[in-house]
Amino acid sequence: MHNESILRFIDLMNSYGAAGVPFFFIIDFDLKRPEIHKLSSIPEGIKFSTPLIKDFSSGQIDTKAHSLKKQPVSFSTYLRSFENVMSNIRLGNSYLLNLTFPTDIETDLTLEEIFFSSVAKYKLLYHNQFVVFSPEIFVRISNGEIKSFPMKGTIDASVCDAENVILNDKKEMAEHSTIVDLIRNDLSIFADEVRVNRYRYIDEIKTKDTVLLQVSSEISGKLGKGYESHLGEIITGMLPAGSVTGAPKKETVRIIKESETYERGWYTGVFGVFDGKSLDSAVMIRFIENESGRFIYKSGGGITYLSDPVKEYEELISKVYVPVG
Repeated sequence: MHNESILRFIDLMNSYGAAGVPFFFIIDFDLKRPEIHKLSSIPEGIKFSTPLIKDFSSGQIDTKAHSLKKQPVSFSTYLRSFENVMSNIRLGNSYLLNLTFPTDIETDLTLEEIFFSSVAKYKLLYHNQFVVFSPEIFVRISNGEIKSFPMKGTIDASVCDAENVILNDKKEMAEHSTIVDLIRNDLSIFADEVRVNRYRYIDEIKTKDTVLLQVSSEISGKLGKGYESHLGEIITGMLPAGSVTGAPKKETVRIIKESETYERGWYTGVFGVFDGKSLDSAVMIRFIENESGRFIYKSGGGITYLSDPVKEYEELISKVYVPVG
């Protein structure tokens, strides 16, 4: 059952959508703290940038030389959670689970500096509590069409023949196939003519020290007449996002809460904007949280029966980066 705050959120999004009122929204992983604001009255502490709309002038803060030190959880800590996930996979309770961990980081950049100088498709600074620089689209809705772009599979571009390596990796293929099926099912709840337009294409993500290749797919469907007055149900009905949970979703979320050693909070929630006609949104990955002056970077990766714990642990750490010059 939805709590009162999410029901109010759904009602507001539906009414703003029906009336063509532009808005910004954000929802945490557990759907406990949803927020929606008219674009005309966004709180001062929220700044964002998306391909559809950005609400600030670029170039306010110059990129500067910076350092980033990582203090990830120990491998033994990671392994305990990993083995609990694998035991559930062997029992058939999950086929794919996105296991995440917090990493303590030290950097001479502020969250505001990271927001203004990072390069990413989607960026969000929320009240100096956290910053997001996400490459991953959640859903886009425009002209009666809904699209999702699940992102699963990451490799360092410096690996020899990296693109072929990741596209032919059996574990990565299984993981991506599972998540595409899950997103197709999510879209089918609200849309007709759901289809995969592009399957396993490569996106390039630049970081300070390296370039990462990430594998995505594009899935689309047709929404019925009057969908604008149901935007709230459509968005919340697909949450939490499949790419940061797994399949089957409900049972996998239960195992995530049993296996992870911390609360995700806003991490792996979603945020987005509506310009009065079109909606664009992102999954909140690539995420740094300010916990009383301590910076915590939250990251993770998908676990399947083919997963190797050492490789998964290394991937979790490789995703801790700041995409600043």
